[in-house]
Amino acid sequence: MTVTELAEEGEQSTPPPASMAGLLRPHVGAFTAVVILQVIGAVAGLAPLLAVVELGRALLSSGPIDHGHVWGVVIAGSAGLFVRLVFTAASSGVGHLLDGRVQLGFRRQLAARLGRVPIGWFSRRRTGELAKVVGEDVSAVHPFIAHAPGELVAAFVVPLVSLIYLFTIDWRLTLITLIPVVLAVALVPLMMTPTRLREQEDFDAGMGRIASSAIEFVQGIAVVKAYGGGGRAHRRFRTATDEFADTFLRWARGLSPIAAGMQLVLSPPFVLLVVLIGGTALITTGGLAATDLLPFVLLGLGLTAPVAALGHGFDDLQAARRAIGRIRDVLDVRPLPEPAHPVAPQGHRVELREVRFGYDTDHEVLRGIDLVLEPGTVTAVVGPSGSGKSTLVQLLPRFFDPTHGAVLLGGVDLRDLGSEELYRTVSFVFQDVRLLRTTVADNIALAVPHADLDDVIRAARLANIHDRILELPRGYESVIGEDAALSGGEAQRISLARALLADAPVLVLDEATAFADPHTEQAIRGALTTLAGDRTILVIAHRLETVADADTVVMLDNGSIVERGKPADLLARNGKFAAFWQSHRMESR
Repeated sequence: MTVTELAEEGEQSTPPPASMAGLLRPHVGAFTAVVILQVIGAVAGLAPLLAVVELGRALLSSGPIDHGHVWGVVIAGSAGLFVRLVFTAASSGVGHLLDGRVQLGFRRQLAARLGRVPIGWFSRRRTGELAKVVGEDVSAVHPFIAHAPGELVAAFVVPLVSLIYLFTIDWRLTLITLIPVVLAVALVPLMMTPTRLREQEDFDAGMGRIASSAIEFVQGIAVVKAYGGGGRAHRRFRTATDEFADTFLRWARGLSPIAAGMQLVLSPPFVLLVVLIGGTALITTGGLAATDLLPFVLLGLGLTAPVAALGHGFDDLQAARRAIGRIRDVLDVRPLPEPAHPVAPQGHRVELREVRFGYDTDHEVLRGIDLVLEPGTVTAVVGPSGSGKSTLVQLLPRFFDPTHGAVLLGGVDLRDLGSEELYRTVSFVFQDVRLLRTTVADNIALAVPHADLDDVIRAARLANIHDRILELPRGYESVIGEDAALSGGEAQRISLARALLADAPVLVLDEATAFADPHTEQAIRGALTTLAGDRTILVIAHRLETVADADTVVMLDNGSIVERGKPADLLARNGKFAAFWQSHRMESR
């Protein structure tokens, strides 16, 4: 299969953007059960109120009291109360179980999608914002799943049944009783204006910025304190919180008058006042019997209570809608295309052909890269900051796909390799090391989970981290982040040991000795030299010693290869590499 055919198949097989209905469709049966149970419970909940109404009319009417009718009403009201308790409890229980399944389903979908997107996609996202989607946003759907069905049913079914009953008594007073509800509903559109919705989106964005700045500040606190940058780092967090406070105040000022108005018109005193004024007018004119006012006093209050509850839950529903939107945005990220028929590489010769790449269409980071990495050689990539070094090495483990050209491994385009085969063949160590909260041994054996402890120790020795591990409270069984606190250089050596244990024929290094002391650096360089064998090694070189050990040096400038060759030959040319070498020698003195 050609790369073009693979791309076309990937486009065809990519699922359409997820909609809210699509995300919730698998749970429609449980949703229906929640609604039906709530409808039965809500309607049954009117029975006690109707029983009180009928008792009042029976006891206050002239003539003898029908004791059988009175007791029948009492029993019916009690039965309705019991049915309400049973069915609303069942609805709530099913709703919360459904909520658990939905949240679990969302997190599984997010984990599956994040496991398939290009790894480079993560480098373009803030950690806090992504963590907010997986954590807070998934949790924010709780009101929508567990409470909204019941509140919606109560807001519509209860008033509807109550209105039908009240209309049978007096249609005029029924319309008067509806005045508070009409006033409250008239205020709802004011909460949905573009300005209000924009303020709510700004509110969520502000929370995301606070989370990101807090995480970045905590993760970098050691460096910040070491170099006296606490004020600058803390200023970023303060700026995020100040901006959020301004957004929150603007949002609160806009909503407060509307919310206060809704609370006023739906409050029991206001509803009671409207009903009594209307009822008094009808009674004094002879249009309504005094005993018929009682159902309006009782059910009028019940008529507005569900609407008031729905109004209180409006913010939660809006938050859930926005959260589901952000979840949908992550689920809509195009996964890394997988070939329908993976091709196995023939050897581990790496070749970049006319490779071009840009993170966006307006700016190319790499421009026409042609490069061959032969097995058994070490190729060092050097160049000024921003020249495209990190982007270049990230193409080999397929963190990104080139926008033009191809990266080949063993004569096969990486896009024609299965991801499992690719990561068995290519291992990588970058400066930005991430260790898992598990044992040191498990961290080293991440790529080979069934590796023997002897193999783990051998890799640790080669990475010059074995002696440090033995100093930990439980040695290789110490847990990172609990009883194992490692420095940046030590964490990098754990990462190097992980790559060495994987024993992949292609090794990509973003200066694996960047945080190491001179003695450790020499040991690691010696280990890499010993292990080189027929491995294909590509390394971003920041230190002259690494450059000197390389078989080939590639000089990048502004996304293009300007020089390549053996270190000694490039120095003899007295070109850009020689100038780069001299400037670094001056800095190291």
